[in-house]
Amino acid sequence: MSALFTLLLFVAWAALVAFCDCRNRRIPNSVIVIGLIAAFACALLRHSPFDVSMKQAALGAVIGLVALLPFYAFGVMGAADVKVFAALGAWCGVHALLDLWVIATIIAGAHALWLLIATRTRVAALVRRRAPTFELAGRRSTPFAACLTVPAIVWLATQAVAGGLR
Repeated sequence: MSALFTLLLFVAWAALVAFCDCRNRRIPNSVIVIGLIAAFACALLRHSPFDVSMKQAALGAVIGLVALLPFYAFGVMGAADVKVFAALGAWCGVHALLDLWVIATIIAGAHALWLLIATRTRVAALVRRRAPTFELAGRRSTPFAACLTVPAIVWLATQAVAGGLR
């Protein structure tokens, strides 16, 4: 397994996650499971594009899952978003999760703000609705999993350009 192959494998998986999330606001469990299996296989074979070991991949997956579970429990995040974050933890390792989450949150906030402006929706109208999910223009919420995977792709691309990949 070459570095280029594992890089392309991650990019293909992350792009599929982003596509499914943007198009349907739903990510099939099969896509998430494939991402987890690929991440652990790459880590086991020591060919991870993010240079994580099996132990780092396992820790990243667990921390990724546990970190976002409260958001799911409070109804502000979908289960797929939590599972994708766990898969990203397996791919990238725990050290990358905070940065990915912060960047994704900024992107998601900008997307939500753009939707509010584009649809001329007042924040007070959203509060009065008391809906469990943020919905505008017929779309349920911001595609947070896409907001998570795109920064990971960009991070990997910058590593590749800088020559940081093995």
